Amino acid sequence: MRRGSLTVHVALLTTAVATVAVLLTGAFAWWVIRSTSEAQERDQLAAQAEVLSRTPPLAAAMLGRQERIAGPTGTMLARVRSSGEVEGPAAEVVTASRRAALLSGEEVSATATLNGRHMLVEGVPTPAGGGLVLAQPMSTVDEASARMRTRLLLPLSLGLVGSALAGALLARRLARPLTSAAAVAHRLAEGERGLRVGTHGPTEVAELAGALNSLDAALARSENRQRDFLLSVSHEIRTPLTTVRGYAEALADEVVTGDEVPAVGRVLTGEVQRLETFVGDLLSLARLEADDFRLEVTGVDLGSLLTRLSDVWTPLCARHGVGFRTERCEGPLMLRTDGFRVRQLLDGLIENALRVTPAGGPLVVAVRPRAGGGAVLQVRDGGPGLTEEDAAVAFERGALTTRYRGVRPVGSGLGLAIAHRLTTRLGGTIAAEGRAPEGGACFTVRLPAEPPTSAASVLRASR
Repeated sequence: MRRGSLTVHVALLTTAVATVAVLLTGAFAWWVIRSTSEAQERDQLAAQAEVLSRTPPLAAAMLGRQERIAGPTGTMLARVRSSGEVEGPAAEVVTASRRAALLSGEEVSATATLNGRHMLVEGVPTPAGGGLVLAQPMSTVDEASARMRTRLLLPLSLGLVGSALAGALLARRLARPLTSAAAVAHRLAEGERGLRVGTHGPTEVAELAGALNSLDAALARSENRQRDFLLSVSHEIRTPLTTVRGYAEALADEVVTGDEVPAVGRVLTGEVQRLETFVGDLLSLARLEADDFRLEVTGVDLGSLLTRLSDVWTPLCARHGVGFRTERCEGPLMLRTDGFRVRQLLDGLIENALRVTPAGGPLVVAVRPRAGGGAVLQVRDGGPGLTEEDAAVAFERGALTTRYRGVRPVGSGLGLAIAHRLTTRLGGTIAAEGRAPEGGACFTVRLPAEPPTSAASVLRASR
């Protein structure tokens, strides 16, 4: 469906509004002009009657002379004598009530029909008693109204044209920054970066421009991170592949023979396991970021989970000379969550901590209730810790691996990103602190009493 441009829509809308406003104004002015013309004619007729009432015997002659000078106006006169007798061409318009009003000294202002014509009637009392009445055809009001209405058409037309032009200019002013913003959005979609949209114009347009500028900066940052991550991935894969290829060629060329073969096999096995770990981390992160990720929500006792965790990690840490211990509250600590994913989260944090903790150092996993419901999980180590800059980017993919490769033991660079995504899926938050009481880093996970319900991400299981 083809849509009209915003400029056309705004111009048409403003023109329509202006047309309605002009029509309403014209209708009101039409009525006002008629009322004003009638009031002016009545004032003039009343003033004329007032002048003639001072010399009633000469009134007819004076009126006739005035008409001879100014031209026929159709004005007719009636005289009410003090005795109540009515005489003159306009005697028919002097009703009993009007005659009584004049005899009592009151003025008369009315309309009447005389000889089939609609007339304005104005009467004033005379000094000697009685009164003088003038009747003027209503056609004089119509003529005056027509003249004034003719003069009104031009300003109304100019107002309508001016409104249409103003609407077109306004539409262009509004549409220009929007068109510019749309062009920038299309260029962003095509992959261009470093574009800027001017933030002039109305507030809403300026906000849109600012949002596009922010989007451009965010896309640039995101793509730079992705580029750095891909470089990191290629580096992580290239090293074990180079080792595997070198030893494979050595075996194929029979450079390695005899007693050297088992040692080479162990090296190849280690490199392949390294590749498997890295690919597994990539797949885990991809699954966590998928829209169809599911949680198996059940009742979980974190105390029991911590016991099973200790049974596994205590001997593993002991092999590296690291002292593993747990801190927990007394009694069960129940949550409605996915126990498998919580265990996966803790395993990843412990593995990351064990990698950097030197022999003789501690590794602590603590679990305690959270105020208001839920639980707080901590993994603390006695390693080198993190700087404030490290903590700020700890959960970005490959950030710490790139920073500390060759300085301290590093993994695939995905472990902490997986931990962050897992925590988010569980409805919790995770934070990194540079210094723990044990001297190393501290990772704190806060889980709710129950993950937020979402049909797309949570599958409840009743057990």
